[in-house]
Amino acid sequence: MKASAGTLAAPRRRRFDSWDVLIHLSLIIASLACLLPFLHVVSKSFSEDAYVIANKVVLWPEGFTIEAYKKIFADASILRSLYVSVVVTVLFTILGMILTIFAAYPLSRKTFKGRTVLTFIFLFTMYFQGGIIPDYMLINNLGMLETMWSLVLPLAFSAFNLLIMKSALSSSIPDSLEESARIDGAGHFRILWSIVLPLSKPILATLALFFAVGRWNAYQDALFYIKQNVDMRPLQLKLYYLVVAASESFQLEATNVQLSNPEVLKASCVVFATVPILLIYPFIQKYFVQGAMLGAVKE
Repeated sequence: MKASAGTLAAPRRRRFDSWDVLIHLSLIIASLACLLPFLHVVSKSFSEDAYVIANKVVLWPEGFTIEAYKKIFADASILRSLYVSVVVTVLFTILGMILTIFAAYPLSRKTFKGRTVLTFIFLFTMYFQGGIIPDYMLINNLGMLETMWSLVLPLAFSAFNLLIMKSALSSSIPDSLEESARIDGAGHFRILWSIVLPLSKPILATLALFFAVGRWNAYQDALFYIKQNVDMRPLQLKLYYLVVAASESFQLEATNVQLSNPEVLKASCVVFATVPILLIYPFIQKYFVQGAMLGAVKE
């Protein structure tokens, strides 16, 4: 009996699975495909111009220097653009989350009549758009050109994020919780604030990250709507003009500092614009993974 018990207690040798090896190998390759280009850009931003021109920079800086970043900050308006981007991103994220929550909660409740039709209407907007010209004419008629609101209001509502939020609330919030709250006399706003939102932290963090990253990286709408008001240019648009100016005349806007290779400036601009998002992501990574799984569940 002791021998048999010892035999049963012995750890079983795991069988070799070729699929596990293939999956891990695929994940490693995909991770390297995302990481290595960024490391290359970072290395170029901290390298001297001569090494970049000679294509000797791969994954490690050659001739370490921070001259490119000094030249970026030599433009006095860069901090103003950074401030505008932060304010616009925060306002955009808050407003987008409020609209998404208030639209997704009623659509996720089975007792709400007409929710199927309304969901289809929101879904319909994902397939058909008016185009750039009607959008510009609308912003112009509303008097929002050259203002911060032209970057906040038009894209504050996302039908895609709404559908993800609706699916997450439908699958993660039991009907019994809502019924028990109603028995205790709670209304819709009380249920939303005290029950739904505390249980929806993962999907809230996920969608907040979607809103923030999307707004932070966008510059095309600012390129259309912010033409003359230089003080309202967000960071991405400002960096775009810096790169264009360096590529055409090898001279930074509003400075007399010469740059021998625009590729170094481009790399430093990419790193400068990416660092703020990289600093935020680790704090919400746990919620982001959980929220992505919740949003993937169909109702």
